[in-house]
Amino acid sequence: MPEILSQSEIDSLLSGVQGGPALPISRGGQGSRADKEAVPFDFRLPHRLSKNQLRVFQAVHENFGDAFGTYFVSRLQTNVTINVRSVEQLYYSDFVVSLPSPSCLFLCRIVESDALMIVEFSPQLVLAIVERLLGGQGEGEIHGRQITRIEQSIIKGIVQRALIDLQAAWKTIDELSFKLERYESEGDFAQIAPTSEIVLVVSFEVAIGDRKYEMSLCFPTFALDAVLAKLNVQNLSTIIAAKKEGGWSEGILQTLSTTTVPATGVLGEASLTVRELLELEVGDILRTNIPINGEVKVIVGDKPRLKGRPGISNGKVAVKVTRTIHGSELGA
Repeated sequence: MPEILSQSEIDSLLSGVQGGPALPISRGGQGSRADKEAVPFDFRLPHRLSKNQLRVFQAVHENFGDAFGTYFVSRLQTNVTINVRSVEQLYYSDFVVSLPSPSCLFLCRIVESDALMIVEFSPQLVLAIVERLLGGQGEGEIHGRQITRIEQSIIKGIVQRALIDLQAAWKTIDELSFKLERYESEGDFAQIAPTSEIVLVVSFEVAIGDRKYEMSLCFPTFALDAVLAKLNVQNLSTIIAAKKEGGWSEGILQTLSTTTVPATGVLGEASLTVRELLELEVGDILRTNIPINGEVKVIVGDKPRLKGRPGISNGKVAVKVTRTIHGSELGA
């Protein structure tokens, strides 16, 4: 029910309009409101994205960071983690101002909306990736500089894989596909939106070994109108639950379950001197360190893992596994 002002409250407001100081209006039971500190509001920055929507975007890009980090581990052969540092909405002009010079910007088209988005790598990150891909160790201080055409060609494959992982992460809320368009080294030439347009900026921290670098994604919000219409609290809970299920673990386990591992049954071992080895003749008998009814070692890979007993299975020599080797026996 709307509140109705009393005549004294109306007179107080009118006196303020006429140029005199407005008297504070006190309402019964609401004295605590007057004690609260006023918070300034920037009317130039409309909040187009709600807090719930920002949380959904953060969950989506955390999934992307996990998948893209796993790909980096396999390519760079070192520890790589990618964490979401912030998800915020900015004017596009503010985003361009925040970019370093020179920059490493890949403009990608969002096929469904025919708009452009930006994948931004810091020059230091690009140089560290290129050095490791070409056999270097990626150690020492790396200073940002202009990226050469050869380095652009090398990192282009990394960006295309990033778009694949980004598309997979976005499937939790909508079907979006991304296509790499071109490379730019200055933010002023990457006009994906008007300067006064609100954009979604997702910033990442990429840790390669013990060094940390920066990466970011920039989406114009007008390209996400269809997505924003679908987002709600249910989407957020679904994304978080899917993230906790660990879909990558299941895929890795399925791949490992079909991997071939060499296994060797050691039927016996014996120590000989060089003279005894030279004097061996056909028909000589070697005495091993395993009794006839004893267990033999089964070496998996290059380490003893199992114990078993030799025998015949389907007409072939075989070893029946009796137990697993644990503890001090591993070194035996």
